[in-house]
Amino acid sequence: MLQISSYWREGTPIRLNLAPDTDLPAALARAKASSRKRIANELAQLVPSRLADTWVQQESAWQRPIAEASDKALAQLAERLARWELTPTGTEGYRKAEVTLGGVDTRDLSSQTMESKQPGLYFIGEVVDVTGWLGGYNFQWAWASGHACAQALAARLRPSA
Repeated sequence: MLQISSYWREGTPIRLNLAPDTDLPAALARAKASSRKRIANELAQLVPSRLADTWVQQESAWQRPIAEASDKALAQLAERLARWELTPTGTEGYRKAEVTLGGVDTRDLSSQTMESKQPGLYFIGEVVDVTGWLGGYNFQWAWASGHACAQALAARLRPSA
């Protein structure tokens, strides 16, 4: 969710596949043919059990043993799990932000020195419009851009021989 928050636009729905590595229709059909368990118990093999329990409460057709469920009900269950759509009501805002988007356009900077087109004006770190995946990439960018800038400034201040 943190990663998607960098791209999500307010009012836009998000579609999630709650079992992305599973052929849900096939898994439910196999379970129907061989199990006496309730749908929630079978579903708990594919998604977290609390989610399975909560999910099946949406439809009375899902609150029974899987062998008694209609093929149509199981197909509907598989479709909804694979294409769950929700629209967030907002974000936590800058108070909770870990990374922000926007800033000085990289096209206006030297990638070697971080100097802008205005000589002597440098930009580094999160003030530059560079956003990496969460997990340390933004720290790495801040340190690397700071290092490049410091090297350029040091070279500029060194007396020429």
